[in-house]
Amino acid sequence: MIDFARMPTLHKAYGGANGKKISIVYNNEIYMLKFPAVSVKKAGDTNSCVCEYLGCRIFQSVGVPVQEVLLGTYTTSQGQKIVVACKDFTSQGVVLQDFVSTKNQIIDSEYQGCKTELSGILDIFDKQSAIDREELSQRFWDMFIVDALIGNWDRHNGNWGFLYNTAADELSLAPVYDCGSCLFSQADMTIIESILSDKNELNDRVYNRPTSAITVNGKRINYFDFISSCDNEECSEALKRIFPKIDITHLENIIDEIPVLNDLQKQFYKVIVKQRYERILRYSYSKISGK
Repeated sequence: MIDFARMPTLHKAYGGANGKKISIVYNNEIYMLKFPAVSVKKAGDTNSCVCEYLGCRIFQSVGVPVQEVLLGTYTTSQGQKIVVACKDFTSQGVVLQDFVSTKNQIIDSEYQGCKTELSGILDIFDKQSAIDREELSQRFWDMFIVDALIGNWDRHNGNWGFLYNTAADELSLAPVYDCGSCLFSQADMTIIESILSDKNELNDRVYNRPTSAITVNGKRINYFDFISSCDNEECSEALKRIFPKIDITHLENIIDEIPVLNDLQKQFYKVIVKQRYERILRYSYSKISGK
């Protein structure tokens, strides 16, 4: 665990609503240091920083480009916090441009930038010309499959996007970022114990929630229903790309190596990932494969 309180800080600021953020320098590289979000239901911090770390490491494990992350601590006036450092992937003349901004550029589309209706997102894929349509679609659906695995409920249009090169006036896909709203980051020890001891509670966390931030006819997508229906060909193709790359033993090792987690928390994360892998992804993959 790195003590980030000892690192130099910069005046660079970061937006977003999920927790405090500062800019630091670590090993001569700029990092965004994210502090845990405060629970909206109970007093105290959430596990958003650990979940950010885990979510990004899982994306990395299946070969999807993702921000580099490090876990550490930072002591504030309120005590020591578990924090996650996310390497800043922007640079001089290369800035982050989220999908909301790109969506707003398509003036002949009826869909507003912040709206996450699937038909509106796919409409922008077809009408934009800055990125190869297939490359853009593959990244979106690859993210969708991994988000289903980690139970990400907040992949809205503002937390994925592009890198804009101001000198060349060119866009490229940004690494995946902002994965803190996954793996039930607000679950405290009471909820964790309940899920692990009650099959109905666990089933609920696999089949019913969380749902995706993407909507169809105004309703948030249920990951299991959508993927297992095999109705969307691009989604099914992404499943065929991603599923064979998932190594559950490797993911369990990543969880075991996190020193700030107790045994019950480690068990919880391993159970959630494995059950969502088996019941959502493997089940759907078997249907697609005709096995």
